[in-house]
Amino acid sequence: MSVEKYNVKFKKKFGQNFLKRHAVVERIADVCNLTKDDLVIEVGPGGAILTQELASRVKQVLAYEIDEDLKEELFKKLDNFSNVKILFQDFLKSDISNDISSFSYQNLYFISNVPYYITTPIMMKIIESKLDFRKICMMVQKEVGDRFSAHPGTREYGSISVFLSYFYDIKKEFFVSRKEFVPEPNVDSIVISFTKKQTPLSLKNQDLFFQIVRDSFQFKRKNLRNNLKKYDLSIISSVLSQYGYDLSVRAEQLSVEIFVEIANSLVL
Repeated sequence: MSVEKYNVKFKKKFGQNFLKRHAVVERIADVCNLTKDDLVIEVGPGGAILTQELASRVKQVLAYEIDEDLKEELFKKLDNFSNVKILFQDFLKSDISNDISSFSYQNLYFISNVPYYITTPIMMKIIESKLDFRKICMMVQKEVGDRFSAHPGTREYGSISVFLSYFYDIKKEFFVSRKEFVPEPNVDSIVISFTKKQTPLSLKNQDLFFQIVRDSFQFKRKNLRNNLKKYDLSIISSVLSQYGYDLSVRAEQLSVEIFVEIANSLVL
């Protein structure tokens, strides 16, 4: 059983917990049917255990690493790979479209053991980039994975669940124990994949849709009448009645289809 060793000082502020078994990163890479014509974006390569596996399968890996103290370890681990480019910068502040403009590739993937403290901002950055990712595969904290894939009527269901289910078909791939990391974190993890929907629901105004969903979940214990009072409640009420609801319903009960119809109905 191959266990990776790292000669680094782990930094809690960057959420650094590195995978230590190659069998796990092989399973992560297996989630996507990668080819030698593909480009993979990775955030937080850390000690490069996943980066090495990806680089062995694809044309090019573009990795973002915010911790410049990892340069020596990364360059050492990736010395045999000429198809890896590392940008030592903050992914959340990067212009991804510009960063990949010089690459030629067949399909674009995002595959990463993401730093858990910025998981949701990373996902929103990917959505807002409007890049055509064939598939997104990330390892996240188990509780976050539950929120990402939650269904209406469940405790975990929130605005991020709605956003993601609008854009993607979401699948929980496999569980990863906290014991697979060094240093060992306080939480277990899950690998989750996102495949772009072939026929997304038609939206008249995406920004309005995002805003209505955020406002609907702003105060989770309040109903739509209270959370959406700055909008035309008579229009919202009319949409809700078609699905057997009224303004006393809470956002956690509503599917993405209902939110889309509310947003479309409010477009002047």
